[in-house]
Amino acid sequence: MANKGPSYGMSREVQSKIEKKYDEEIEERLVEWIIAQCGPDVGRPDRGRVGFQVWLKNGVILSKLVNSLYPDGSKPVKVPENPPSMVFKQMEQVAQFLKAAEDYGVTKTDMFQTVDLFEGKDLAAVQRTLMALGSLAVTKNDGHYRGDPNWFMKKAQEHKREFTESQLQEGKHVIGLQMGSNRGASQAGMTGYGRPRQIIS
Repeated sequence: MANKGPSYGMSREVQSKIEKKYDEEIEERLVEWIIAQCGPDVGRPDRGRVGFQVWLKNGVILSKLVNSLYPDGSKPVKVPENPPSMVFKQMEQVAQFLKAAEDYGVTKTDMFQTVDLFEGKDLAAVQRTLMALGSLAVTKNDGHYRGDPNWFMKKAQEHKREFTESQLQEGKHVIGLQMGSNRGASQAGMTGYGRPRQIIS
Protein backbone atom coordinates (compact mmCIF):
# COMPACT_ATOMS: atom_id res chain seq x y z
CA MET A 1 0.00 0.00 0.00
CA ALA A 2 2.42 2.66 1.22
CA ASN A 3 5.23 1.64 -1.15
CA LYS A 4 3.14 1.90 -4.33
CA GLY A 5 5.26 3.20 -7.21
CA PRO A 6 4.38 6.10 -9.51
CA SER A 7 1.57 5.69 -12.04
CA TYR A 8 2.12 5.91 -15.80
CA GLY A 9 0.01 6.34 -18.92
CA MET A 10 -3.75 6.23 -18.45
CA SER A 11 -3.47 5.79 -14.65
CA ARG A 12 -1.33 8.93 -14.46
CA GLU A 13 -3.87 10.93 -16.50
CA VAL A 14 -6.73 9.78 -14.28
CA GLN A 15 -4.75 10.60 -11.13
CA SER A 16 -3.83 14.09 -12.39
CA LYS A 17 -7.51 14.79 -13.20
CA ILE A 18 -8.47 13.80 -9.65
CA GLU A 19 -5.69 15.97 -8.21
CA LYS A 20 -6.92 19.00 -10.17
CA LYS A 21 -10.26 18.80 -8.32
CA TYR A 22 -8.49 19.60 -5.03
CA ASP A 23 -9.30 23.18 -4.01
CA GLU A 24 -6.84 25.14 -1.87
CA GLU A 25 -9.46 27.75 -0.90
CA ILE A 26 -11.69 25.00 0.48
CA GLU A 27 -8.66 23.55 2.27
CA GLU A 28 -8.09 26.91 4.00
CA ARG A 29 -11.75 27.16 5.03
CA LEU A 30 -11.80 23.57 6.34
CA VAL A 31 -8.60 24.08 8.35
CA GLU A 32 -10.07 27.23 9.96
CA TRP A 33 -13.28 25.35 10.80
CA ILE A 34 -11.52 22.30 12.25
CA ILE A 35 -9.36 24.54 14.47
CA ALA A 36 -12.42 26.58 15.56
CA GLN A 37 -14.44 23.41 16.20
CA CYS A 38 -11.78 21.29 17.95
CA GLY A 39 -9.59 23.96 19.56
CA PRO A 40 -6.05 25.15 18.80
CA ASP A 41 -4.40 22.00 20.24
CA VAL A 42 -5.05 20.18 16.93
CA GLY A 43 -2.31 22.33 15.39
CA ARG A 44 -2.21 23.68 11.85
CA PRO A 45 -1.07 21.72 8.77
CA ASP A 46 1.45 22.80 6.16
CA ARG A 47 -0.31 24.38 3.19
CA GLY A 48 -1.15 22.14 0.25
CA ARG A 49 -2.45 18.65 -0.45
CA VAL A 50 0.36 16.75 1.29
CA GLY A 51 0.22 18.85 4.46
CA PHE A 52 -3.57 18.46 4.63
CA GLN A 53 -3.31 14.70 4.12
CA VAL A 54 -0.60 14.20 6.77
CA TRP A 55 -2.61 16.32 9.25
CA LEU A 56 -5.75 14.18 8.94
CA LYS A 57 -4.20 10.82 8.02
CA ASN A 58 -4.24 9.10 11.43
CA GLY A 59 -7.95 9.86 11.92
CA VAL A 60 -7.59 11.45 15.37
CA ILE A 61 -8.42 15.03 14.27
CA LEU A 62 -11.35 13.75 12.17
CA SER A 63 -12.65 11.82 15.20
CA LYS A 64 -12.34 14.90 17.44
CA LEU A 65 -14.18 16.91 14.79
CA VAL A 66 -17.20 14.60 14.56
CA ASN A 67 -17.27 14.17 18.36
CA SER A 68 -17.42 17.97 18.81
CA LEU A 69 -20.73 18.01 16.91
CA TYR A 70 -22.40 15.81 19.53
CA PRO A 71 -23.38 16.72 23.11
CA ASP A 72 -21.17 15.55 26.01
CA GLY A 73 -21.88 11.99 27.02
CA SER A 74 -22.86 10.78 23.54
CA LYS A 75 -19.60 11.02 21.58
CA PRO A 76 -19.72 8.41 18.77
CA VAL A 77 -15.96 7.82 18.30
CA LYS A 78 -13.44 6.78 20.94
CA VAL A 79 -10.34 8.95 20.56
CA PRO A 80 -7.12 7.27 21.78
CA GLU A 81 -4.87 9.07 24.30
CA ASN A 82 -1.85 8.71 22.02
CA PRO A 83 -2.29 8.93 18.23
CA PRO A 84 -2.11 5.43 16.68
CA SER A 85 1.18 4.65 14.96
CA MET A 86 0.24 1.33 13.36
CA VAL A 87 -1.22 1.60 9.86
CA PHE A 88 -4.27 -0.60 10.44
CA LYS A 89 -5.12 1.31 13.66
CA GLN A 90 -4.99 4.63 11.80
CA MET A 91 -7.22 3.27 9.02
CA GLU A 92 -9.61 1.91 11.64
CA GLN A 93 -9.78 5.37 13.26
CA VAL A 94 -10.63 6.95 9.87
CA ALA A 95 -13.28 4.25 9.28
CA GLN A 96 -14.86 5.09 12.67
CA PHE A 97 -15.02 8.75 11.64
CA LEU A 98 -16.75 7.78 8.37
CA LYS A 99 -19.32 5.67 10.23
CA ALA A 100 -20.02 8.52 12.70
CA ALA A 101 -20.30 11.06 9.83
CA GLU A 102 -22.82 8.81 8.07
CA ASP A 103 -24.82 8.45 11.29
CA TYR A 104 -24.75 12.25 11.62
CA GLY A 105 -26.45 12.51 8.22
CA VAL A 106 -23.75 12.76 5.54
CA THR A 107 -24.99 10.85 2.50
CA LYS A 108 -23.08 7.86 1.10
CA THR A 109 -22.42 9.75 -2.15
CA ASP A 110 -20.57 12.48 -0.21
CA MET A 111 -18.35 10.01 1.69
CA PHE A 112 -14.72 9.38 0.86
CA GLN A 113 -13.07 5.94 1.07
CA THR A 114 -10.38 5.37 3.71
CA VAL A 115 -7.71 4.94 0.99
CA ASP A 116 -8.65 8.30 -0.57
CA LEU A 117 -7.19 9.96 2.53
CA PHE A 118 -4.67 7.37 3.65
CA GLU A 119 -2.91 6.95 0.31
CA GLY A 120 -3.76 10.45 -0.94
CA LYS A 121 -5.73 8.98 -3.87
CA ASP A 122 -8.54 11.54 -3.84
CA LEU A 123 -8.21 14.38 -1.33
CA ALA A 124 -10.96 16.29 -3.16
CA ALA A 125 -13.35 13.56 -1.94
CA VAL A 126 -12.08 14.15 1.62
CA GLN A 127 -12.86 17.86 1.19
CA ARG A 128 -16.32 16.98 -0.14
CA THR A 129 -17.11 14.86 2.94
CA LEU A 130 -15.94 17.57 5.34
CA MET A 131 -17.90 20.26 3.46
CA ALA A 132 -21.04 18.08 3.67
CA LEU A 133 -20.44 17.56 7.40
CA GLY A 134 -20.04 21.31 7.93
CA SER A 135 -23.20 22.07 5.93
CA LEU A 136 -25.17 19.61 8.05
CA ALA A 137 -23.82 21.11 11.27
CA VAL A 138 -24.85 24.62 10.15
CA THR A 139 -28.27 23.39 9.01
CA LYS A 140 -28.99 21.52 12.27
CA ASN A 141 -28.17 24.68 14.24
CA ASP A 142 -28.22 22.74 17.53
CA GLY A 143 -25.59 24.84 19.29
CA HIS A 144 -22.66 22.47 18.67
CA TYR A 145 -21.32 24.18 15.52
CA ARG A 146 -18.46 26.60 16.14
CA GLY A 147 -17.04 28.95 13.55
CA ASP A 148 -18.46 31.23 10.87
CA PRO A 149 -21.84 29.90 9.59
CA ASN A 150 -21.06 31.48 6.20
CA TRP A 151 -18.26 28.95 5.63
CA PHE A 152 -20.86 26.37 4.61
CA MET A 153 -24.10 26.35 2.64
CA LYS A 154 -27.25 25.47 4.55
CA LYS A 155 -28.97 22.38 3.21
CA ALA A 156 -32.55 22.73 1.96
CA GLN A 157 -35.06 21.80 4.61
CA GLU A 158 -38.46 20.16 4.33
CA HIS A 159 -41.41 22.54 4.01
CA LYS A 160 -44.59 20.64 4.83
CA ARG A 161 -47.88 21.96 3.50
CA GLU A 162 -51.25 21.33 5.09
CA PHE A 163 -54.38 21.31 2.88
CA THR A 164 -57.99 21.50 4.06
CA GLU A 165 -60.47 18.81 3.02
CA SER A 166 -62.23 21.26 0.64
CA GLN A 167 -58.92 22.14 -1.06
CA LEU A 168 -58.19 18.45 -1.57
CA GLN A 169 -61.69 17.93 -3.08
CA GLU A 170 -61.18 20.86 -5.49
CA GLY A 171 -57.92 19.33 -6.67
CA LYS A 172 -59.75 16.19 -7.80
CA HIS A 173 -61.62 18.17 -10.49
CA VAL A 174 -58.50 19.58 -12.13
CA ILE A 175 -57.02 17.63 -15.02
CA GLY A 176 -53.26 17.71 -14.59
CA LEU A 177 -51.08 18.47 -17.61
CA GLN A 178 -49.52 15.01 -17.23
CA MET A 179 -52.81 13.65 -18.62
CA GLY A 180 -52.29 15.64 -21.81
CA SER A 181 -54.28 18.53 -23.17
CA ASN A 182 -56.51 18.99 -26.22
CA ARG A 183 -56.32 22.78 -26.19
CA GLY A 184 -54.73 24.30 -29.24
CA ALA A 185 -54.93 21.03 -31.17
CA SER A 186 -56.41 21.61 -34.62
CA GLN A 187 -56.55 19.85 -37.98
CA ALA A 188 -56.71 23.15 -39.88
CA GLY A 189 -54.57 23.15 -43.00
CA MET A 190 -54.08 19.40 -43.05
CA THR A 191 -54.61 17.63 -46.37
CA GLY A 192 -56.26 14.24 -46.75
CA TYR A 193 -54.08 11.15 -46.66
CA GLY A 194 -52.54 10.07 -49.96
CA ARG A 195 -52.70 13.42 -51.72
CA PRO A 196 -49.43 14.91 -52.97
CA ARG A 197 -47.99 18.01 -51.36
CA GLN A 198 -48.75 21.22 -53.30
CA ILE A 199 -45.46 22.74 -54.37
CA ILE A 200 -45.86 26.07 -56.10
CA SER A 201 -42.78 27.52 -57.74
